[in-house]
Amino acid sequence: MDCIFCKIIAGEIPSKKAYEDEYILAFYDIVPAAPVHVLVIPKVHIESLNSIKPENIDYISRIMLKIPEISKDLKIANGYRVVTNIGDDGGQTVAHLHFHILGGHKLANMG
Repeated sequence: MDCIFCKIIAGEIPSKKAYEDEYILAFYDIVPAAPVHVLVIPKVHIESLNSIKPENIDYISRIMLKIPEISKDLKIANGYRVVTNIGDDGGQTVAHLHFHILGGHKLANMG
């Protein structure tokens, strides 16, 4: 598989880690869209939200439970945004499910 995030998980590509456990890796985005921009990924290859199945839902549950703790560690718990893009039309550039945690300043209202 030629997935850059799988290579990061395997340690083949370095990353600046914000959090890691046996199910999840969180690391700083190399092209940040906010003062704090961390990606949170499952340690199994799941292409996007459209690929969630009963057999991999535990990874997603763990990510959702861990994001508030990660945001607290990043000192942005007072306000942050969590975003995931799905498919080409949704702006997904890496075909491995990932959640962007964005914060560090007041974010613009999305409507």
